Amino acid sequence: MTGLNISHSIDNNIKTIRVAGLVEESIVDGPGIRLVIFTQGCRHNCPGCHNPQTHDFRGGYEINIDDILKLLRDNPLLDGITLSGGDPFEQAENCSYLAKKVRELGFNVVAYTGYTFENLLIKKKFSKLLENTDILIDGKFDISEKDLTIPFRGSKNQRIIDVKKSFEGGRPCLIINQ
Repeated sequence: MTGLNISHSIDNNIKTIRVAGLVEESIVDGPGIRLVIFTQGCRHNCPGCHNPQTHDFRGGYEINIDDILKLLRDNPLLDGITLSGGDPFEQAENCSYLAKKVRELGFNVVAYTGYTFENLLIKKKFSKLLENTDILIDGKFDISEKDLTIPFRGSKNQRIIDVKKSFEGGRPCLIINQ
């Protein structure tokens, strides 16, 4: 099977993202030291969600993407950004613009989502963000599978996916198979 091809253009007029907040240095939201952007707005409403204050699409505040990029450039300890939430795919176009700029600066991008990799592939509106993501942590939080000992996830059903290898192989390539 040939790898997947989802190349699309990104609107360069995008300037802001609605967020619940930022964490400037985190070691629990992906590999390395990360700038974490908690996006605002989520449709999943998973029982037991770690961040229920991020669900309301009217909550949070707008932040300029250039300000996020400045935080990233000004901290030599950072390995990349993590898009968490909320669900960053609810603002896929804005987050894909940010992710593209982050990768152009030589940093990597981790994205959390309640959607599965397979669901993201079939919806064109999500493809640009997926294309600009290095590591995807997918799937809804399932309180019956809650496990605080596994890295970077809240429940065992969630997967850590190498997005580039998944596109090349035509199926999800798990980084941690647990």
